[in-house]
Amino acid sequence: MKVLETDRLILRWLTPDDAVFILELLNEPAWIRFIGDKGVRTLEDAKNYIVTGPMKMYSQMGFGLYMAELKEGSTPIGMCGLIKRDSLEDVDIGFAFLSKYQNKGYGYESASATLRYGHEQLALKRILAITSLDNHASSRLLEKIGMDYEGTIYLDMEELKLFASK
Repeated sequence: MKVLETDRLILRWLTPDDAVFILELLNEPAWIRFIGDKGVRTLEDAKNYIVTGPMKMYSQMGFGLYMAELKEGSTPIGMCGLIKRDSLEDVDIGFAFLSKYQNKGYGYESASATLRYGHEQLALKRILAITSLDNHASSRLLEKIGMDYEGTIYLDMEELKLFASK
């Protein structure tokens, strides 16, 4: 199901058919370094990640992480979306892109559209974002889309930067 459209991208719900892409994305060095190793090593693991993560959140919350794909050719390039974590009071925005599609403005394009969608369509008053302390590129992107740095928090015994949009 298509959720958002930008100048160059379509953001849509993930399905088990996206397992090949998810297997690649979740094993990118930047994903493992900044987001964490999810233990997704096989296509079956990737399908399970999609079903128990994004698809479960779509059914429970009506939103989740979305596939970001190029309009031209429907090439999957990353994920961007909204997540409701038990460990955070408010919904947060998350994004990740294959390394070959980074630094081309796709993160900004998808994250700014997702942030607007969260505020305008889902009526979320406050949207958060978290990044590891050394993820400077994501921190810059979050500030570029209008989020404010609020300090650090601890989640799962890890110190993270906290950003918020109101």
